[in-house]
Amino acid sequence: MDAHEVITRYYDYANAGDWQRWCDLFAEDQVMDEQLAGHIEGLAKLRSMMTGMGDMYEKFSNRPVHVVVDADGERAAVVSHLSAVARASGKGIEAEVMNFFRITDGKITYMANFHDTVPFRVLSQAA
Repeated sequence: MDAHEVITRYYDYANAGDWQRWCDLFAEDQVMDEQLAGHIEGLAKLRSMMTGMGDMYEKFSNRPVHVVVDADGERAAVVSHLSAVARASGKGIEAEVMNFFRITDGKITYMANFHDTVPFRVLSQAA
């Protein structure tokens, strides 16, 4: 699978709430620097973390706006718009997101995301 297909599936699976298949896109030794969750090493840890993802949101949409893949197909950057509704509070989240990916042999080996954290405060608020 080339980098464009990996990136397409990353967003397709996330928007479908298919976190199992989303995790399948990552290498066993993946490293992620996630703005809210912190530094995550290893696919097993990522899978464990993602088991509760579906419980956090009533609605979740992360739509790519700009996608850039380098000529070697090993690095990609995606600017996206995230819209969601937090299940605990019922409040909406709107955020611009920047993701950086390293892709090796059709698997994500490294990912970092960057966004304003303020809109996500509603995740810890009760209704």
